[in-house]
Amino acid sequence: METPGRRERKKAATRQALADAALKLFLERGYDQVSIRDIAEAADVSTTTLFKHFPGKEALVFDESEDREANLIAAVRQRPEDQGVVEALREYVLATWLPLTAHPQYAGFTALVSGTPALQEYGERMWTRHAKSLGAAIAEDAGVDSDDIACHALARFVLDIPALTRGRQDPRNDVERIFDLLERGWR
Repeated sequence: METPGRRERKKAATRQALADAALKLFLERGYDQVSIRDIAEAADVSTTTLFKHFPGKEALVFDESEDREANLIAAVRQRPEDQGVVEALREYVLATWLPLTAHPQYAGFTALVSGTPALQEYGERMWTRHAKSLGAAIAEDAGVDSDDIACHALARFVLDIPALTRGRQDPRNDVERIFDLLERGWR
C-alpha cells in the first residue's frame, strides 16, 4: 500500500479538522444553532474550503459515510474464499459498530441525530444509498441480477443493525443474535 503524499495528508487533515469542529460545535450548541461559518472558523479555514470537502452541513455529521460504504462492499468482495457473505458482514459490524458504541461522544452523537429532523432525513438517504450499493455487491457475489430482492433485503437488514441495537444493554449479544437470525432464519 502506497503512503499518501503530503497534499493528500493535508487534505485529509483539513477534512478531519472540519468534521471534528462541526461535531464539537453541534454537541455544544445544537445543530440548528451552528452555521457553516462557525464551523469554518473553528477549523481555521474558509467556507470555500469547507465546501470543497463537504457538500453541506449534514455531511459534516456523517463524515465517514463514503469510507463506510466502500468498507462494507470490501467486506463482501475481499472476504476469504471459505467465508460466507453473512459471516463476513457479521465480522465487519462487530469490528466497526461495537467500538463506536463505547466512544465517549456516542450518546451525544446519537441524541444529536435523533433530535434533528434534517440529520435523520440525511442519515436515511445515506443508508438507503449504502443499501443499494451493498445489495448490488451481494448480488454480484451470488451471481444473480443486481436488483435481486433477497440480496437487497440482506443489505437493509445489516445496515439497520446499528439502529436496532442502539442504546441496548448488551449490543454485542444483540448483534450476534441478529446475525444468527440472518444466517439460520427464524426458529
